[in-house]
Amino acid sequence: ALIRAWTIRRPDLVHIATEGPLGWSALQAARRLRLPVTSDFRTNFHSYSKHYGVGWLSKPIVAYLRKFHNNTACTMVPTRLLKNELQNLGFDRLRVVARGVDTQLFHPAKRSNTLRQSWGAGPDTLVLLSTGRLALEKNLDLVVKTYQALRAADRPVRLVFAGDGPYREHLRTQCPDAVFLGMCDHEQLAAIYPSADLFLFPSLTETFGNVTLEALACGTPVLAFDSAAASELVQADRNGWLVPGEREADFMDKALDVTRDPSVLMGMRQQTSESVAALDWWQIVMQVESLFLQTQATATPA
Repeated sequence: ALIRAWTIRRPDLVHIATEGPLGWSALQAARRLRLPVTSDFRTNFHSYSKHYGVGWLSKPIVAYLRKFHNNTACTMVPTRLLKNELQNLGFDRLRVVARGVDTQLFHPAKRSNTLRQSWGAGPDTLVLLSTGRLALEKNLDLVVKTYQALRAADRPVRLVFAGDGPYREHLRTQCPDAVFLGMCDHEQLAAIYPSADLFLFPSLTETFGNVTLEALACGTPVLAFDSAAASELVQADRNGWLVPGEREADFMDKALDVTRDPSVLMGMRQQTSESVAALDWWQIVMQVESLFLQTQATATPA
């Protein structure tokens, strides 16, 4: 079907954002028609496998992904860290293209005391926020453990989850006093992020993690492991904190440390927002367009 469609109306370039059956079909059709192809590496499928009891599939998955992407003119990856990881696995022609954020929509000025009150949070309550799909591979049990550690230390704290997914009921059972907002659109998230005081991001399976960037743009400091986007965006004591390694105890200890004085978090809000002001989407769009044009210009004529 793709060959027929692209023969009738020939595209200048094919960009593939998924490595599944549709992406494989697009790759084969483009090669048959001698169309230039670029791709995105967006999801760590090989890392996800261990969270679903099929860790033995990691090597075959990597082999398939390597074959897939190495048959394209270039593969866009969101961080230098991921580029280095994939290069070590034999991936070629990688280009770092960061993700962007709508800095007009996601802004610290949208902090809402009314919204905080609806969560049961008062002026002195520390609101912890976790945003994204509620799934096993997101390491969300650590969010609950961190919240419980703060409560055990007699901190006035509330935990808010924005998002939905198959792990929701498990989390609700583990932490029935947490606030579960369910699926939220961008307008809702633009008020939720700045109304929190600390964004918790314990995931170790991300290729980037757009929620980290959105939280920072809203002036909410981030606590995360030293991986994915956080490793490049979070600067200690300026807009958040990075936890080296993967130890849960270290993550919880850091949360206890940085929340001792709530005024520190409030004092970081302006510089947190300013730290990602240069990552507006238009700059990313121009970078992607430039790679498309370069690929098209160097493609072998059909």
